[in-house]
Amino acid sequence: MNAAPETLLDVRGLRIGFGGQTVVHGIDFQVKAGEKLALVGESGSGKTVSALSLLRLVPNADIEGQAHFQGRDLLRLSERELRGVRGDEVACIFQEPMTALNPLYTIGDQIAEILTLKKGMSPREAARRVEELLAATGIPEPARRAQAFPHQLSGGQRQRAMIAMALASEPRLLIADEPTTALDASLRGQILSLLGELQQRLGMAVLLITHDLHLVRQFADRVAVMEKGHLVEQGGVAEVFGQPQHAYTRKLLGSRPQRALPEAVPVAGPPVVEARDLVVAYATPLPGFVGWFRRGRFEAVNRARFALPPGQTLGVVGESGSGKSTLALAALGLHPHEGHLHILGQPWPQGRGAQARARRLRRQVQVVFQDPFSSLSPRMTVEQIVGEGLRIHEPRLDEDQRRERVVRALREVGLLPDLPPEVVSLWLQRYPHEFSGGQRQRLAIARALIVEPQVLVLDEPTSALDVTVQKQVIELLLRLQRERGLSYLLITHDVDVIWAMAHEVMVMRSGEVVEHGPAQQV
Repeated sequence: MNAAPETLLDVRGLRIGFGGQTVVHGIDFQVKAGEKLALVGESGSGKTVSALSLLRLVPNADIEGQAHFQGRDLLRLSERELRGVRGDEVACIFQEPMTALNPLYTIGDQIAEILTLKKGMSPREAARRVEELLAATGIPEPARRAQAFPHQLSGGQRQRAMIAMALASEPRLLIADEPTTALDASLRGQILSLLGELQQRLGMAVLLITHDLHLVRQFADRVAVMEKGHLVEQGGVAEVFGQPQHAYTRKLLGSRPQRALPEAVPVAGPPVVEARDLVVAYATPLPGFVGWFRRGRFEAVNRARFALPPGQTLGVVGESGSGKSTLALAALGLHPHEGHLHILGQPWPQGRGAQARARRLRRQVQVVFQDPFSSLSPRMTVEQIVGEGLRIHEPRLDEDQRRERVVRALREVGLLPDLPPEVVSLWLQRYPHEFSGGQRQRLAIARALIVEPQVLVLDEPTSALDVTVQKQVIELLLRLQRERGLSYLLITHDVDVIWAMAHEVMVMRSGEVVEHGPAQQV
């Protein structure tokens, strides 16, 4: 009979506060050797700060309790002792690789640094091992990608490079903070398979922090549910998902997006966006002597054809690197293209002086980006952010008229409460960091809507949100579409979001449209 696995991490009475305010209220949990534990909850529930505080990676936090890891209390180790644990025995995968990776060093150099410092490898051995790690995470041409800087990789490739870096030291415990948020469905499956294989081979335990309940169901052995700093339920995945005991757990499980679209009704008139034989290409360097005289060509979108009718949603789905975001940039008039691309029956002006000629057309096509925190200026107030489009497209409005439009747009997206004018004025002077993720996404939607466009390009509009907020944002977008007759070009890798919002679906792979049709068929 096999012996029960040893307890690798034993957390008791973990309490975390900032400036005298407690945000995590004395939670207890254990992670056994070779086990996969998922810490689940909405944004602000305390799951990330709980995990990162174990390695004292949260600045200015007041931490109490115990966290025994292989017989040592991590919360009592000196900074010197803790440096020996971080990145070696315990490694981390962070949610946003673009901010976690150093933009001044190549991917290969950043992974090799861990191998030379923690494993004592020579530069040649480290370089060979870097290629093996990148290949293991599914990155094509690992030798070439090792020489690339973070900005030269796609979002999915950056996340895989971050995973390769975390696994370089073969840790006993891996803390994975939303490791697949930026990945499409097929890559998510690859990463889960990779982590599962390495976990079995190395006997590694995984502490997974996520709001993705499908990920938990596929990957984890046990799940712990957090709400507002309290651990409200924990147990085996089948047990918690099959018979949830706490009301909050039942709320999370009931937050999956549901399809509530009416049948698409044909509308007279031309499509709001129409593309025929659309090509978007990039110049690439050629190796050797010939690269001195000419450049290569990479076609990110190859002869795409589609039409977006008024008042409907076209969902564009595909793997990372399939060309869907490049297609969105072309539709926004932000990237040169070849072929036929018309917005409201007019082609995007290209060439010299195109920006000035495109201003009137640009008003009709607005965008909502994936990460509202990075797309909203941290130095501008809510009133400045939402009203910026009016300054450009309706410069004749005075300050009072502009503020009235801003207030109307904010209320339309469910943000600004009905308050006295003097309180509203103070509310409008707040900055993006003072809002939650869902509220910031509503700000981004209000900013796009205030100029009254006919088309919204939605680039992964809910991937950075937890399940309950995601459902709220989807319901908001569907309501706005019904009330305003908006057309959406929806870029996403989330099949649930496509099913909830899209009338038609277009599947892209390697720059080509491989399938296109009604959502029910595709």
